[in-house]
Amino acid sequence: MRKVASIIASVLLIVSLASFGFGAESQKGTIKGVDAGAGTITFCPEGTNKDMKLKADKSVDLTRIKPDTKAEITVDKDTVKDVKELKKPKAAVGC
Repeated sequence: MRKVASIIASVLLIVSLASFGFGAESQKGTIKGVDAGAGTITFCPEGTNKDMKLKADKSVDLTRIKPDTKAEITVDKDTVKDVKELKKPKAAVGC
């Protein structure tokens, strides 16, 4: 019985530790606005018309983010942890 209990406890510990890595979520969309004073970003996820006002982590440099920018953001518990500007695809050249 002790062996079964220790196996179950080990599995639960591994699963709970692994879940920490899956907390952050990446989303693509458009940055609609930035309020550096309040430390917030207004973001519209791709495929929706709904703007989300999110708090920016202190590590995010809000001065380099421009409104109406296509971006991929990493969000963890309604806090933006990272912003990556999406580059516009180059036009095809040739036939």
